[in-house]
Amino acid sequence: MIRLTIRQMEYFAALAQMLHFGRAAEFAGVSQPALSAQIAEMEERLGCILFERGGKAVRMTEDALELQPRIENILAQIREVETTARRGRLAMEGRLRLGVIPTVAPYLLPHILPALKREYPKLRLELREAITGSLAEEALNGRIDAFVAALPLDYSGLTTQELFSDRFYLAVPADDPDFVSPPVPPESPALERLMLLEEGHCLREQALAVCGSVKPVAMANYGATSLTTLLQMVAHGLGVTLIPAMAAGPAHDQRDLKIVPFAEPVPERRICLAWRRNSPRHNECLELARIIRGLQPLLQH
Repeated sequence: MIRLTIRQMEYFAALAQMLHFGRAAEFAGVSQPALSAQIAEMEERLGCILFERGGKAVRMTEDALELQPRIENILAQIREVETTARRGRLAMEGRLRLGVIPTVAPYLLPHILPALKREYPKLRLELREAITGSLAEEALNGRIDAFVAALPLDYSGLTTQELFSDRFYLAVPADDPDFVSPPVPPESPALERLMLLEEGHCLREQALAVCGSVKPVAMANYGATSLTTLLQMVAHGLGVTLIPAMAAGPAHDQRDLKIVPFAEPVPERRICLAWRRNSPRHNECLELARIIRGLQPLLQH
């Protein structure tokens, strides 16, 4: 009889998602040798190769692709069993898998992690940083419990709780001689030099909405995948970019940047917590939303 363990199936799912042993081990919270050993034992018990190893590249075999939906379904059912006992009461202990979009994670996590550790020391938070579309899919499939993103979220299977509004500012080079005096109107010619994150980031769409009739410079050719990268480009005089209030405080410390406000009505994004509708962890997600809302004064510098 083949006896696979839950741990082996969890490691299989992590490796199937990451296709990289090091990142899969980090995602699963174990060492790479431990994950590799469990995958090898799983392959031995099944009598087939699941992953092709070739240098840094990892590819799933046909057998692995056939097993993947079944294993994910088994893991989803196990998670339901584990969390059913929490239904109707606030547990806030054990593992909670939280996703955060990249334009929020660096600014929220330094505050939320110590707050949760202080209030709920038995809670073990597992973090996942990814763009909104990926996090929504993982929440709907039961791979994460909740995620922080920007509204609107057009997914009927998700429940959302708005957390706070995050005002936008404009980051410009500190020594830019052509820049007009703040506040910045939405029709400002400065926005023609607006640099954007690559496709898939919600901040890109929000920036395009702020521009109105002004056509900004598309940044796809530059591969700008993070706000930190954009700010470095601004500091070197390559353009200007939109920056949310939670990131404006740290950006003020960069001498080559100037952070200026927009004219009223100030553009903003609405940050929310989202989770799967009818999730057994509904009450815990509501509590998590309450805690994040309480952090707003620390985030709005």
